[in-house]
Amino acid sequence: MHTDIVDLRAFYSTTLGRLAERSIAMALSSIWSTLPNERLVGLGYTLPWLDRFGTEAERVFSFMPAAQGAINWPPHGPSATALVFDEELPLFDSSIDRMLLVHALEHAENPRETLMEIWRVLAPGGRLIIVVPNRRGVWARFEHTPFGTGRPWSRGQLLSLLRETNFTPASWAEALLFPPSRSRWVLRAHQIIERTGRRFWPMFCGVLIVEAQKRLYQGLPVAQRASRRVFVPVLAPQGAARGPTLTGNLP
Repeated sequence: MHTDIVDLRAFYSTTLGRLAERSIAMALSSIWSTLPNERLVGLGYTLPWLDRFGTEAERVFSFMPAAQGAINWPPHGPSATALVFDEELPLFDSSIDRMLLVHALEHAENPRETLMEIWRVLAPGGRLIIVVPNRRGVWARFEHTPFGTGRPWSRGQLLSLLRETNFTPASWAEALLFPPSRSRWVLRAHQIIERTGRRFWPMFCGVLIVEAQKRLYQGLPVAQRASRRVFVPVLAPQGAARGPTLTGNLP
């Protein structure tokens, strides 16, 4: 079940959410290399990091899953947000240079189909960066943060999925080494705990981050797929409808 867009935005406006955003941004910085005139797409809830890493990109789009809901972004100027189904992205083949997934893969109905679709839209040599809750981490065990929902992943599971969908893992990073506590002393000491955890218990990090590159030298079976979803407009001021918003099968 996807976390509602309103809940995601509310979490990242709290002190704990801002510290989590900063921790993930620092980990992303260690593997994020600048690409000239890149076309960047964020899938899931990636707005805090698109604001940080998308300033030098030629084009930046934010794709939000229909079950999650969407908000307008950026707040000023033309909207770059789209409500999408992650197995049928509204993009041409080989049209994107880099895609960032946060709060996305752990909620995907079929992770393999999602990555196959991302493979389709990435340009040759394109890069995919995935941020997912760590199966061994503490953050995946508490539901007061968005990282406690969906399916957590292990490094081995991610590696197998990437190889199966023709991606080559290149770099790994960890974030959220401090506990997801609202306690004042934990929030004040989060930098010390984060640095200590990065050295002594990286396997118990809150999220795993992997950068992978699109692989071209292996053939992929091509089969025409019928869409399994029909989008139905829903007025839901709270963000995303709590009930099913995608119904029906196409003939």
